[in-house]
Amino acid sequence: MNHRPRRASRLLAVIAGLALASQAMSGCLYSQIPEAAPRSTESKAPDTTAVDSGLLPFYEQKLDWSVCHKTFECTTVRTPLDWSDPARGDIQLAVIRHRADSGHAIGSLLTNPGGPGASGIPYVRDSLDFFVGDLRASYDVIGFDPRGVGKSTAVKCYDAAEMDSYLFDIPAAARGSKAWTDEVTHSNRAYVHACDANSHGILPYISTENAARDMDLLRAVLGDRKLNYLGYSWGSLLGATYAKLFPERVGRLVLDGGIDPSVSLLDSAVGQGIGFESALRAYMSDCLAGNDCPFRGSVDEALADLGTLLSSVERDPLPSSDGRMLGASSLTQAIVEALYVKASWPTLTVALGNALAGNPDVAFLLADSYYRRQDGRYVDSLLEPFWAYTCMDYPHDATADQKAQAQAVLDEKAPTIAPYWFAPDPCAVWPYPATGVPGPIHAQGAAPIVVIGTTNDPATPYKEAVALADQLSSGVLITRVGEGHTGYNKGNKCVDRAVVNYFVDGTVPEDGLRCG
Repeated sequence: MNHRPRRASRLLAVIAGLALASQAMSGCLYSQIPEAAPRSTESKAPDTTAVDSGLLPFYEQKLDWSVCHKTFECTTVRTPLDWSDPARGDIQLAVIRHRADSGHAIGSLLTNPGGPGASGIPYVRDSLDFFVGDLRASYDVIGFDPRGVGKSTAVKCYDAAEMDSYLFDIPAAARGSKAWTDEVTHSNRAYVHACDANSHGILPYISTENAARDMDLLRAVLGDRKLNYLGYSWGSLLGATYAKLFPERVGRLVLDGGIDPSVSLLDSAVGQGIGFESALRAYMSDCLAGNDCPFRGSVDEALADLGTLLSSVERDPLPSSDGRMLGASSLTQAIVEALYVKASWPTLTVALGNALAGNPDVAFLLADSYYRRQDGRYVDSLLEPFWAYTCMDYPHDATADQKAQAQAVLDEKAPTIAPYWFAPDPCAVWPYPATGVPGPIHAQGAAPIVVIGTTNDPATPYKEAVALADQLSSGVLITRVGEGHTGYNKGNKCVDRAVVNYFVDGTVPEDGLRCG
């Protein structure tokens, strides 16, 4: 599953145009950025402290900034394709910067919106107001596309039409049958072959560890001695990996929506499935309390009716106005998309009500938002680097018995979505062996690292944030009591105040701070 702190979609406008809903989806639309004169593009000298001589050509590079998007500065940074052998060549990282509003920056604040595979360029460019108050005034806010992503040297697989077919075509065979498994595996194999053929040899080097090394290079060429960083979801794993590799270079790190680095890929998928079922129960309780809910009865009865809807579209997919057919997989993705942010729940109510009436268009709008699809094209390539990172970070070595046990756990604890959660994925046919190995991260010697967990976060379950904070030798846990994915700038003043004070003043929050 993809991890994203915010939704960037046009769902509200389209739904309003269809006269299907009128409630605004706060948190789904990017903030408007006020125009202002760009500041000087002068930069500090690179920090080359304790850098191996073979890496100096990268760490010594001086950045050529240019004004972009009216109020920002953009540049590219050369980084080694293979950090273990820098002579193999280099790739490009795209970087965007917004100078501190005060004109006197403490330093650079690097950010990552998650994924893996989410682009950091539009995240900063279009959501600058997400960095509230003193945070934006005190730091040069830095967005970047990690290796394999967006405007950096990117993983490329399919064009839009091919991706539509890969994501939305419904297998002919019955789900769970050998013929179905063979059909989906064949589709994955074609997809993976295209990724390998179209990505110019970078697939073996798309890993969280390499991305963390890239982030140290960014820190250095920006002229900072320590890394200040705000990372969400997978971005928390990226930040924790950085701390493992460079504990002495940790400045102020906030890891929001913490991921437990010791958990296997299979166990992570089970945890997410249970997390989304929990969020679905919270949504259904809220839905039943309103006047527009298409379901009736208790939460259990309503979820049983939703399960009936899912099995119905599995048997008889619904035709949409653009010709695509809505099956259970796409409807599940639509539900998952809406559960990331509580403000999306009214749209989910519309989508499910319309699907019950035979109209899947709003459900497809939600699924398209999940996949970053607009008007038949994909506005960023999140899915392609998502699989590249996942398949290189995690060994795909679960046994048949382990998979069966995982399915049994989901059947018990996530009965609504369990029938549609697992399917053959690209990692089973990925052409390169994984280089990552799950394991705890301690980062002994690092400065205090703040981890944020939300109690009913569906995408990164709260227990993973607790585990990450416990593993880190200097971990400090903040708990946001509530719904949705990640905790900073989600309307909780207690969380926001603790994060801003930590970044701006260096005030370390009380470990175990609970923000209701």
